[in-house]
Amino acid sequence: MKQSLQLRLGQHLTMTPQLQQAIRLLQLSALELQAEVQEALDSNPLLEMAEEAAQNERADSDRATQDREGGDAAVNDQPDDDINLQDSQNIPEELPVDSAWDDVYDYAPTAMATPAAPERDFEQSDSATPSLQEHLKWQMMLTPFSPADAAIAGAIIDSLGEDGYLQTSLEELRNSVIDDFEEVELDEVEAVLRRVQHFDPLGVAGRDLRETLLIQLNQYDKSIEWYAEAKLLLEEHIQLLGSRDFTQLTRRLKLSRDELQQVVSLIQQLNPRPGATISASHSEYIVPDVMVKKDKGKWKVELNTDSLPKVSINQHYARMAQNGARGDDTTYLKNQMKEARWFIKSLQSRHETLLKVASCIVEHQRGFLEYGEEAMKPLVLHDIAEAVEMHESTISRVTTRKYMRTPRGVFELKYFFSSHVSTASGGECSATAIRALIKKLVAAENVTKPLSDSKIASLLEDQGINVARRTIAKYREAMMIPPSNERKRLA
Repeated sequence: MKQSLQLRLGQHLTMTPQLQQAIRLLQLSALELQAEVQEALDSNPLLEMAEEAAQNERADSDRATQDREGGDAAVNDQPDDDINLQDSQNIPEELPVDSAWDDVYDYAPTAMATPAAPERDFEQSDSATPSLQEHLKWQMMLTPFSPADAAIAGAIIDSLGEDGYLQTSLEELRNSVIDDFEEVELDEVEAVLRRVQHFDPLGVAGRDLRETLLIQLNQYDKSIEWYAEAKLLLEEHIQLLGSRDFTQLTRRLKLSRDELQQVVSLIQQLNPRPGATISASHSEYIVPDVMVKKDKGKWKVELNTDSLPKVSINQHYARMAQNGARGDDTTYLKNQMKEARWFIKSLQSRHETLLKVASCIVEHQRGFLEYGEEAMKPLVLHDIAEAVEMHESTISRVTTRKYMRTPRGVFELKYFFSSHVSTASGGECSATAIRALIKKLVAAENVTKPLSDSKIASLLEDQGINVARRTIAKYREAMMIPPSNERKRLA
């Protein structure tokens, strides 16, 4: 095969590091943006917070005033030789080309205000909440157990799920400790389990719902009204209670519906998920990026300035970069200056894009702000992208993990986007509005005869909204509304 040289011309798109940085900042949430800005401050000496810049300017002004006052005193008190010596130490405005960096500038630190002791932020601090296992092991340490029983109790506690239910059989628990304690029998494992089940929270380590509820009910005073009926229901008819078959329950327990209601009310005082009362979940705070309020009859959109990091360029280092002599230090500062300017420009671009997209969303969804979810209009990314003349991928980045505070609450920008459903009149209705209507119908239904999905679809059709039954079921499950047979109540 013959080798040859060829010259080809072509065009291709290349993402510069600056563009990649702008895109990365655009998709960060408010909390992630603060962390990104802090990382940039730590790595780039040309960047500083606006508060630090103001402190530096005040410190420079105070130092200049002190220098002037000291210079005036030196003119009156010092000889001419000292005056000439002081003048020779001043930095000239134009530096000689052949001068070195160390010959001109010293490395005295920039004047900074003494940082005050950080105040404890009780809202941001997350208390060290013990987990369920830690809470139970603390009680185990206070309980007189033999070494074998302590090992069994530890294995039981380690086998609990988040709701507090035991997820391991007694045989598996015995096998987990039999290597160290060969004489352990199943009876001993079950005896230790009974003791653990009476730890706080009561009913933990139950093997099923029936056992968990019975453990709690057994701690009640047996002389209270309907105690015997409630215990009988849990022991023999809990499946009928779960299926809401109240007709069979009244027949089996030989009670009227009003009496059965009293029994069920007593059972409802029990906790079916005892482990959920103690969890090591950490609180996550939502910082709104955009604020929306009504001013003189118009909806006004503005950025949340409290959540926006205010970054500026350190003027002290900037002067050093501009006036310094040629050398590695000057080159380094100039490169850092360029990166700092790009970073600030990327931040400004992010804020402008976010404000533009949020304003467009508010313009489309004014009905929601005025009347609520039922007035939500259909909206997709393409609609906003076309209005602001941006790509849909950019709109997706802007609206992900960004939050808007409105008079109706704090919502993610993604919340305002929903698909459309055709109406009988030829119009469109948003999926959010349909979910709101479903929630409204369920809240107003007769609890003794709940609305089925088909009935809800029929009621919406009467309002001119054509929705299939399976769509109703999908929306209902998304809102965590149980089906009609599970919503049934006695009264």
